[in-house]
Amino acid sequence: MRSIRRQLLFWLLALVLLGVGIAGWLIYRQALAEANELFDYQLEQIAAALPSEPFSQVLGSRDTGDEGIVLQIWNRNGVLMYYSRPRAPLAPRAELGFSTEHTERGDWRVYGAIVGDNVVQLAQPVSVRNRLAANVALRTLWPLIVLLPLLGVAVWVVVGRGLRPLRRVTSALDARHPEALDPLPDQRLPLEVQPLVRALNGLLERLATALDIQKAFVADAAHELRTPLAAVQIQSQLVARAKDDAARGEALVDLQAGVTRATRLAEQLLALARSEPDGLAATKAIDLRELLQDCVVAYSPLAQNRGVDLGIEASEPATVTGDADALRVMFNNLVDNATKYTPRGGRVDVGLHVEEGHPVVRIADSGPGIEPAERERVFDRFYRAGASANRVRTDVAGSGLGLAIVRRIATQHHAAVRLDESPAGGLQVEVRF
Repeated sequence: MRSIRRQLLFWLLALVLLGVGIAGWLIYRQALAEANELFDYQLEQIAAALPSEPFSQVLGSRDTGDEGIVLQIWNRNGVLMYYSRPRAPLAPRAELGFSTEHTERGDWRVYGAIVGDNVVQLAQPVSVRNRLAANVALRTLWPLIVLLPLLGVAVWVVVGRGLRPLRRVTSALDARHPEALDPLPDQRLPLEVQPLVRALNGLLERLATALDIQKAFVADAAHELRTPLAAVQIQSQLVARAKDDAARGEALVDLQAGVTRATRLAEQLLALARSEPDGLAATKAIDLRELLQDCVVAYSPLAQNRGVDLGIEASEPATVTGDADALRVMFNNLVDNATKYTPRGGRVDVGLHVEEGHPVVRIADSGPGIEPAERERVFDRFYRAGASANRVRTDVAGSGLGLAIVRRIATQHHAAVRLDESPAGGLQVEVRF
């Protein structure tokens, strides 16, 4: 696992070393240029200081110093009259002005001039100048080099202090109880850490909401399942206590109906759980007209058995993007509700229109409808319209989950669900994508 502290220390020290290296090279080049200028001037002054008298009067009377300078003197006829260091590998001829000679023993800086009746050549090893420039650069940089370990310690300490808020946040999370989802304090935190803490607080808030929903769902589901299961238990006891075949057959019919209701409730609970947020499967383009036709065809036998005329009133081509299985569950719930609550001899009309570029599905029935005051509440889980709904059918058993599932699936598909009165006087459900 990589450490931010070590990475920062490594890269900061690497950048400092790189900076020191570049600075040393620049200082060395500047010092070398100044040394060349200074020593060239020195060679000129030494040559100018030599007298113009005949060489016999000059021999042995001058000292060129100890900077490794080599002196050669020729007369006008080109005869070498003096050579201060015969072993120096210099050219036997003088070249006037400044030049650089490359020899097997290194480079030499050479200056030639005419002094009186003589030709003078002064030469100095370039290594002397390089050594002087290197010493100047080293003396300039050695305090920084000595301070590098101290700089590393300082970087380590400063980075550690900068990361201390992250350690506080980590400690606060480690010390929390799994059910403690209250937000973390974000005061007195660096600007770089605040977005992380706010993101964590947002996640904790979403987790708290999800847990509350799950707890409420489990509590409601347990409450709703208790009634049909208790009924099944009682009906099974009636079957066991039946004294004749007729009573036993009647009890078995009631038992089968109770099992059917419990199964339907379990299926609705499962559908609702699947329609929770983030429960949507992979989306794709769906032919809405074909999907509605399949739902109507599937429920036609059931509607016919209930004495309800179920059909498609209008159908325009429309395509939506989403999960086909989830949309099928939504429309099946709406068609099932419409056929269940429509009295025998009534009708249920399904229509698909495209209005202003948006698909709109309307399912209208001729049943009792829902009072305007209850039209919003029926979308709550396990809520069923009361006696004020004046239902015509009294043999309908429901779980109060159908419209809750419808709204959840519609929300996942960015659709709006609205309840209104149908032209036939019953309920009209509109799903606008």
